[in-house]
Amino acid sequence: MFWLAARIYLVPRLQKLEPRKVLLPILILHSFRHLGLMFLAPGAVYPGLPGQFAYPAAFGDLLAALLAIAAIPALVKGARSARVLVWLFNIEGTVDLFAAIALATIHGAAPYMGPAYWIPAFWVPGLLVTHYIVFVVLLRHWKKPA
Repeated sequence: MFWLAARIYLVPRLQKLEPRKVLLPILILHSFRHLGLMFLAPGAVYPGLPGQFAYPAAFGDLLAALLAIAAIPALVKGARSARVLVWLFNIEGTVDLFAAIALATIHGAAPYMGPAYWIPAFWVPGLLVTHYIVFVVLLRHWKKPA
């Protein structure tokens, strides 16, 4: 559903939108990825959640949030570092999500997700779509200054 919404409402307009106007809300959304630390919180997950999944997923999300937060002021100010920071955020954030999916599958994490199950069920698909949109903007629509 996230992809369908993006395909209908955002993708057809990407060429007309300034990259900053597309990227800023996505970076703000990803600044909340500290929520992945819930995988380490007793009560948010059931006892027995495999650490081989929980620690990389939690800290990978935290790093993605920090990279998004670092990119926001650079993007707002139009700093030269903005493009590099957005690339770093997007690569790390995408790799983190795919690694978390693989590690959860390999280590059988699903039965132990508990209340944090909404993260992979709802949050991850939406984040993957936004990472795709960021790659599209970086590769096709964010032209380097002359």
